[in-house]
Amino acid sequence: MTARLGEIWRYPVKSHGREALTGVEVTVGATLPWDRHWAVAHEAAMVPDIGWSPCQAFSRGAKAPGLMAIWSSLDPASCTITMTHPDLGSITFQPGKDDAALLDWSAPLIPQGRARSARIVRGGKVGMTDSDYPSISILSTSSLDALGAMAGAPLASGRFRGNLWIDGLAPWAETEWVGKTLVIGDVRFDIRERIERCRATEANPDTGQRDENVLAHLEAAGQEAFFGLHAVAANSGTIKVGDRVTLAA
Repeated sequence: MTARLGEIWRYPVKSHGREALTGVEVTVGATLPWDRHWAVAHEAAMVPDIGWSPCQAFSRGAKAPGLMAIWSSLDPASCTITMTHPDLGSITFQPGKDDAALLDWSAPLIPQGRARSARIVRGGKVGMTDSDYPSISILSTSSLDALGAMAGAPLASGRFRGNLWIDGLAPWAETEWVGKTLVIGDVRFDIRERIERCRATEANPDTGQRDENVLAHLEAAGQEAFFGLHAVAANSGTIKVGDRVTLAA
């Protein structure tokens, strides 16, 4: 297998913006640093201020597709986040200090009839990933291209909110990796399970508008509703775009 790490992404506030990285320090048994560190609980959710909760507790792209068009940039030193959206402009705030500013800024993106965003919570050591363990998601650009061919037009990777995108695989090769170990640079990732997708994938990440039935395309491709993998870092180390990717023997 000749493959390389093509993209690295993190999402400091779950479902509220994406940020591209060129390299990242990986810690054994942890999410990527600052990935899904915070989430926005909606008014109907009863969740702790710190600790993992399931995705249904949060304002997210499956229910509010406009959120999918947010970009974010985190300054870890000051714990400050800048978000931008094509319809809302930009905002800079500190979670835990300026929570109301984010809730007010993002309020127009929550559709009428949906529970309103209420407060920012922290995932703690686990992070607010869609798994109840600290996972890192791994996806294939070749499989994305194959899915786009079925859709009749390219699909942006931002629809899937993945952490690590691998270039150079055969389409759908990753679907056979559950239970195996993937090596990126010097870091080993134990592949736990495939990721089941939701309606968030329907939203165009440039506009926040639903424009593609991605779940139907996955079904037609024989993938049911699955795309990508949940993995756990088996050791600590640094990975960067361009690193070689192999399956462990």
